[in-house]
Amino acid sequence: MAWDLKPDQPIYTQLIEKIQFRIISGEYPPGSNLPSVRDLANEASVNPNTMQRALAKLEEEGLIMTHRTKGRTVTEDSDIIKQAKNKLVRAHISEFLKKMQLMGFDKDEVLVLISEMLKEMKE
Repeated sequence: MAWDLKPDQPIYTQLIEKIQFRIISGEYPPGSNLPSVRDLANEASVNPNTMQRALAKLEEEGLIMTHRTKGRTVTEDSDIIKQAKNKLVRAHISEFLKKMQLMGFDKDEVLVLISEMLKEMKE
């Protein structure tokens, strides 16, 4: 998965979200080792200090853990992963709904559009 960092958002927060997504999607499964800070920074084309800061935030949230001899690993706690997933989804839905509101859509119109899109996806 490409990092696709956007210039209009802070890089640090985008890195956090991208790593969270990789954990939630199973690209980095529970208990697995993460690549090194340097490798992740090179892959994302960012400064290692920025990547380190993002990883430290994810460690604060409990999604990853640092071990002296093993490096960083993804938590094995499925509840923490589920909470991160719900938080990320809610943030995306909130952003979507704000944009829809700014474009003049009301609740019913949004629900109709979503229903139509879901039907199209099933086909």
